[in-house]
Amino acid sequence: MKTLFRLIPLFLLVSSISASAGLEVGSKVDSFAANDDTGTLWQLSEHLGKKNIVVYFYPAAMTGGCTKQACAYRDQSSALNDVDAIVVGVSGDSVNNLKLFKKANDLNFTLLSDINGTIANQFGVATRDGSSIEREVDGIMHTLTRGITTMRWTFIIGKDGSVVYKNDKVKATEDTSTVIEQIKKLG
Repeated sequence: MKTLFRLIPLFLLVSSISASAGLEVGSKVDSFAANDDTGTLWQLSEHLGKKNIVVYFYPAAMTGGCTKQACAYRDQSSALNDVDAIVVGVSGDSVNNLKLFKKANDLNFTLLSDINGTIANQFGVATRDGSSIEREVDGIMHTLTRGITTMRWTFIIGKDGSVVYKNDKVKATEDTSTVIEQIKKLG
């Protein structure tokens, strides 16, 4: 069987990715709300001022790099607690996708569904069209469809409600360690 490949001009690929100006270090973060992995409305305003908030954007639940990144956050939960931080993962996945992702990987932090890219846009995280993948969880095949696909970016919101760290070149397997070191520098 012959496989055909279609070359896509770079300018078309670039034009399919969108982002707004977004947030920089020092920017105050406007509150936002989204459904979490249980379907409950999660609101940033309820967490501001209490802890450092790690908001990380990832392309798609149940994919290789995203699973490694999420599992690193899961495995480093004690160190994150030691630096007084909570973690919130954001993707264009549906609540059901997030529920499956959390269950399959025993994740111990909040995942938010940003199917329309509203939160990504607020932060200035580049997005592109979503898609679907097939994954098996507990012996059952599931079609996971996401509204948008975000780029892999990480932010830390300090207790004062402003961005204290921004990384738009995140390495999935190093993200958690980098975040912990950055929070330690805050004092």
